[in-house]
Amino acid sequence: MNGPEIQIDFAPELRLFVAAERRQGRTALLTDGSSTLGHAVESLGVPLTEAGHLLVDGREVPVSHIPGAGESVEVRAVNRPQRVPGAPLRFLLDVHLGTLARRLRLLGVDAAYESEDIGDPALATRSAAERRVMLSRDRGLLRRREIWAGAYIYSDRPDDQLRDVLERFAPVLAPWTRCTACNGELGAADKDSVAEKLEHGTQRSYDVFAQCTACGRVYWRGAHHARLAAIVEEAVREFGDAAA
Repeated sequence: MNGPEIQIDFAPELRLFVAAERRQGRTALLTDGSSTLGHAVESLGVPLTEAGHLLVDGREVPVSHIPGAGESVEVRAVNRPQRVPGAPLRFLLDVHLGTLARRLRLLGVDAAYESEDIGDPALATRSAAERRVMLSRDRGLLRRREIWAGAYIYSDRPDDQLRDVLERFAPVLAPWTRCTACNGELGAADKDSVAEKLEHGTQRSYDVFAQCTACGRVYWRGAHHARLAAIVEEAVREFGDAAA
């Protein structure tokens, strides 16, 4: 670039995306005189999904703003909880976030998930077509213009990932209402109607069942229920009421 020079500063939450020399505060940036401020921010490594208000000399500007010489730019992080246009709030997760997808579904959050790597273009297209918030640790994917909305997942630990998404988007929680395998809705199931899907020991030990209306998978409070219930209880306690 060989154009107007600006001064740019990133919020502390965003400094992990930029080069080390830009993590201490305001630094100089040469622009080309024609590209947008949004382009400049992304060129330094920050996906626009993670950028909140952009301030130029203290006033808010859109990402389409063309920087001028001597301007002082402040890039803030997104406000939390983040409001996403359109309803209902739905998510799409890439191949690397399977555990997070299952935990969101456990809490009744609509979370589509691709268990195979279908490629960034296909994921972005689905995000746009179904108006789903794209969740990923792939910065390149989040920079694709066609995604409906997106968010970078900062941690590689499922516990922290779940907490981050619930804090950032504040989705309505309705535990035990979605299939953790396919994201379909669960309905109450009579024991006799699902008997052929159960082992004899399960038939003898349990009387309350639910079944996915999409894939037919049957659920009951088995050996893993206590561990799953602990995840649900912690999420509800920290992030709000849940449906019964």
